[in-house]
Amino acid sequence: MAWWTWIVPARIYAIQVRLKGRPRRSRHEVPVHKGYILLNCDLGAEEYIVEELRRIGGVKVAHLTFGAYDVLAEVHAENGDEFERIVSSRVRKLSRVVSTMTLSVADS
Repeated sequence: MAWWTWIVPARIYAIQVRLKGRPRRSRHEVPVHKGYILLNCDLGAEEYIVEELRRIGGVKVAHLTFGAYDVLAEVHAENGDEFERIVSSRVRKLSRVVSTMTLSVADS
């Protein structure tokens, strides 16, 4: 048996396994508008803000951070208008939030 008869099928199998492991987007899946919000809050309010953010629909992840900002939140929405609504009417109106910076993902 030649060496390529057992090496080539193994490579093909490895490629097939890698491709099967990728998440596939169905035709009916709604594209998601994704963005990040960096928040500054009152001293000592960081944990309260993270708890409140996790209760808001559309906020997928909220973390305490060290550095220029106190909290990082990841927001998913069906479209840009929904994203803006979540940020402006829900997140920015939380008590004890001093300032925000919103980063909207260009391609997701």
